Amino acid sequence: MKNVAELEARLAQPSEALIADLMSVEGDILVLGVGGKMGPSLARLAANAIRMGGMNKKVIGVSRFSNEETRKELEDAGVTTISCDLLNDQELRQLPDVPNVIFMAGHKFGTTGREYFTWAMNSYLPGRVAEKYRDSRIVVFSSGNVYPFTPVASGGASEHTPPEPVGEYAQSCLGRERIFEYFSHQNGTPMAIYRLNYAIDMRYGVLLELAKSVNEGRPVDVTMGYANVIWQGDANEMALRCLTQCANPPQIINVTGPETMSIRWAAEELARRLGKEVVFTGTEADTALLSNASKSHQLFGYPRVSLLQMIDWTADWVRQGGATWSKPTHFQERKGKF
Repeated sequence: MKNVAELEARLAQPSEALIADLMSVEGDILVLGVGGKMGPSLARLAANAIRMGGMNKKVIGVSRFSNEETRKELEDAGVTTISCDLLNDQELRQLPDVPNVIFMAGHKFGTTGREYFTWAMNSYLPGRVAEKYRDSRIVVFSSGNVYPFTPVASGGASEHTPPEPVGEYAQSCLGRERIFEYFSHQNGTPMAIYRLNYAIDMRYGVLLELAKSVNEGRPVDVTMGYANVIWQGDANEMALRCLTQCANPPQIINVTGPETMSIRWAAEELARRLGKEVVFTGTEADTALLSNASKSHQLFGYPRVSLLQMIDWTADWVRQGGATWSKPTHFQERKGKF
């Protein structure tokens, strides 16, 4: 991938399995919070799958659209867009009724000092959306941050691991889940709670942060010594396929790659490809924020893009000076402050 256009095209390539699953789900698809890091590529992926499958349905993307360029790109890709402040109840009520909803709206970075806004987006808004779309299927984007740190050798937290969120962002994510869960019980709404960590795109993500540190000669802190990663295209595909898994009460699905990735190993692999020496700081803790995604792999198959492929692509992207976003994951954070 030599440029953003090639990257976006790769992210939006649907599999035959996705096309088949969307054919089995009746009705249009509404993506709430489409303007974030993953939303535009998810909406384009859905639109491509619908077109390639010859389906008679629309993808509707909703966001404040502070970036008009994003809105135009989505429209050009066949996505219908609606500008809406979801926290404005009147604007929310005016959104179209749609059988399938992907809830991606939320707030993470900048939580410290604006905790009230994070709670409003992550825990108050879900109740308003759940009431509005009580008769729809809803896939709720959540986070692996709701889990406690687990021993590195444990394989990560499964869907049966009791939540134990660290910090207000993670607590508000659990609040989001509980509010949706409440309305699912109240109204009989089928839902899937999609717990993700960490999606990778050449422009952001754990691997990019490691590659930039290596390339610029900055030390790599290995205190949070392990992480899970998944290609954003695979993560988006699984989110859309979760529409076939919505249930009442909600079904919880962890989504990430199959490996417990060593940060030290990944940095060394990137350094080898970049022709650099890597400097480490800190010592690996016995625990890390890890998820076991075996259930999603059973449901949807393994991710199509492997970890080594992501490392190769990331090193190439950094070497050629590809465009990046200033949206760090803060995967090293152990005290829950975002």
